[in-house]
Amino acid sequence: MDFLPIFLNIAQQRCVVVGGGAVAARKAGLLQGCGGRIVVVSPELGEALGEQLSLGHIEHIAARFETNHLAGAMLVVAATDDRAVNSAVSQAARARGIPVNVVDDPVLCSFIFPSIVDRSPMLIAVSTGGASPVLARLMRAKLETLIPAAYGRLASLAERFRERVKQRLSDAAQRRIFWENALQGPVADAMLAGRESAAEARLEAELAGTLDVAPRGEVYLVGAGPGNPDLLTFRALRLMQQADVIVYDHLVTSSIVELARRDAERIYVGKERNNHTLPQEEINHLLVRLAQAGKRVLRLKGGDPFIFGRGGEEIETLSAHGIPFEVVPGITAAAGVASYAGIPLTHRDYAHACVFVTGHLKDGSMNLDWDALARPGQTIVFYMGLHGLPVLCRELIAHGLAATMPAAVVQQGTTPKQRVLIGTLEDLPQRVEAAQLKPPTLIIVGEVVKLHDRLKWFDPSLV
Repeated sequence: MDFLPIFLNIAQQRCVVVGGGAVAARKAGLLQGCGGRIVVVSPELGEALGEQLSLGHIEHIAARFETNHLAGAMLVVAATDDRAVNSAVSQAARARGIPVNVVDDPVLCSFIFPSIVDRSPMLIAVSTGGASPVLARLMRAKLETLIPAAYGRLASLAERFRERVKQRLSDAAQRRIFWENALQGPVADAMLAGRESAAEARLEAELAGTLDVAPRGEVYLVGAGPGNPDLLTFRALRLMQQADVIVYDHLVTSSIVELARRDAERIYVGKERNNHTLPQEEINHLLVRLAQAGKRVLRLKGGDPFIFGRGGEEIETLSAHGIPFEVVPGITAAAGVASYAGIPLTHRDYAHACVFVTGHLKDGSMNLDWDALARPGQTIVFYMGLHGLPVLCRELIAHGLAATMPAAVVQQGTTPKQRVLIGTLEDLPQRVEAAQLKPPTLIIVGEVVKLHDRLKWFDPSLV
C-alpha cells in the first residue's frame, strides 16, 4: 500500500483550505460535514464559499497564502489553480508535520481524499492512491448500489448494544462470535427489511439467550483453489474473515492469505517437496490442539482438500478427538489450471475420460498402473510430477502411448506467473529442463493438449 487508510477525527479542529473556487468549496464542505472548523485562505471567494461565509459556516482570511496561516491547523488542503502556491502550501505543511492534500497533485500530498460511501456511522473509503480518481469514483458508485442505507442503522444498533454485550460476555472471542452471528442473521435481515424495532427486539433476545462461557473450538478445512484469489468460493471468504487462526501451506498464495482476518494468527506449515516444515501427523495434531484451546481454525489448502490434499487424514484425526469441523471444497488444480491454459480436460473428439494422478516418486519409481493410464481416448493429469517427468514420459511410452502424444506442463497456473510449455512425451522433459520450470506445476497428457493454441485465452501479462 502506498497510503495508510485511516479515519481521522477532525471535530472542532482547525482545518485550513487554501483557495476560493469551486474545488476548494467542495473540500471545505466535506471537512465541515465531519465537524471541522474551516478556515479559508484566499484573496477572493467564489459564490459557494461566499454563501458559506455569510451563513457563518467558515472563517475567511482575505489574503494570499503565508506560512503563519497554518498555525494551529490539524490538516491543510491546497486547492488553488497555481501550482507554485500549492507547492508552497505543501512544503510549509510538511515542515510543520501537518497532513496536507493538494488537489489533483499526488506528488505534493501527504494524504489523499478517498471516494466515500457514507452509511454513517459506517463509512467505506475507496482510493487508487491518486492513480485514477475517476476509477475510485466508479467503484464507489458500484458500492453505493450494493450496500443498502440500512447498514448505517444496523451499525447504530450495534453501537447502542455494544457496552451491554461487553458486560454480559467476558471473553473477547465470544463477543466477536456473538456479533458475527447477530450481524449476519435475523437481526440484520430485519433491519435491512426496514423493521428496526423487530431487529432491536431480536438482538435483545439473542443477547439474553447467550451464556457467558468460553467459545468452543472448531476447524474449517478450506480449499484455496489453484492460486488466483478470484477463484475462491464465497463460503471460503466468509470463513477466512471469522477464523482466529489460519494454518496454510506453500501452495496457498500470499494474495489469498492476505484476504484472511487481519488480526488472525497465521501459521505456515510448509509441505514443499523434501522440505516439510511440519510432518503431516504434527499438522493433524496442531489442528486438534488449537481447536481444544477454543480457537476457530481455518486449515487453508491449495486446490481442493480432498484431491491430493490429505484433507481426509486431517479430519479423521479431528473426528477421533471429537472436534467439530467443516469442509469447504475448492477448485482443484486440474480444473482451474487446465481452464486457464486453454486445455479442456474432456472433448468429444479427443477424450471421453479424465484421470487425476499424483506424480510423487517413491523409492526411485512411480508406483502407478501404467497400463490403465496408457489407454487411448483419455486425458491424464499429474499432480506434483515435475521431478519425475522423465520417468513418467518413459513409462507411458513403454506401455503403449505414442511418443508423439501431446503433453503440457503448466507452472503456477491461473496466476500472473503462469507459464505453459507444450511438447510431446518424447521431448517434454528436455523442454522443461531448458525452460527451468519450477513447482508448483501441473502435467497434462492427451490429445486435448492440441487445442491449447486455438483455445488459450488467459494472458498473464494483463493481470
